[in-house]
Amino acid sequence: MSTRSRGERAGLTREQILEAALALADRAGLKALTMRRLGAELGVEAMTLYHYVPSKDALLDGLVEHVFARALPPAGADGGRAPDWRAMLHAYADALRGTLLRHPGVLPLAAARPAVTPATLDAVERGLGALTAAGFPLGAAVDALNSLSVFVVAHTAAEAAAEEDDATAPGRADWLAGLDAARYPLLTEAARTGAGADDAARFHAATTALITGFATTTGVPAGPSKTD
Repeated sequence: MSTRSRGERAGLTREQILEAALALADRAGLKALTMRRLGAELGVEAMTLYHYVPSKDALLDGLVEHVFARALPPAGADGGRAPDWRAMLHAYADALRGTLLRHPGVLPLAAARPAVTPATLDAVERGLGALTAAGFPLGAAVDALNSLSVFVVAHTAAEAAAEEDDATAPGRADWLAGLDAARYPLLTEAARTGAGADDAARFHAATTALITGFATTTGVPAGPSKTD
């Protein structure tokens, strides 16, 4: 007699369930993400899903894991050497923004739900390990990783909201064209030239300023660990 679970018989994995949940949240919003509807999306009964995600909370925690754990560098990514911590934080910020822009449905979770799954905590531990190995005091490492994460989520949420507004109200941004140039010469020039309108450029400038600030306040240089 077969001893495989219903989830195994259905050919499902936890990763497949999370991918389907992300797709559903992106398409219909988090309120539409129920175990019953997710099961229907995968062609199984809702009870089948509980083999890999024991509760709705576990499913939501898995979505947070999917976003954050993949953005931080995997174990061994530095080849055993202490990484350039600035490059590591830039790569993390870019990867997190990219993932959130691809999955805007999970933005409310990223903003409010703590990291609790082992995989997410492992990723955070790796990030803190890289920073402390570079010379950050532990408290400063936690502050740096947290503040950068909060900034990335907030910036990406603003980008996603602007895209949604543009989609539902085409031409709304054209209000700048009617500005009084004598009263608002700088805003008029910005509207004419597109200065400051590139979300990616603004994001890179802001993350660079933030990461440079970490170096200034901690006195930790970029590059190999001082203990190498």
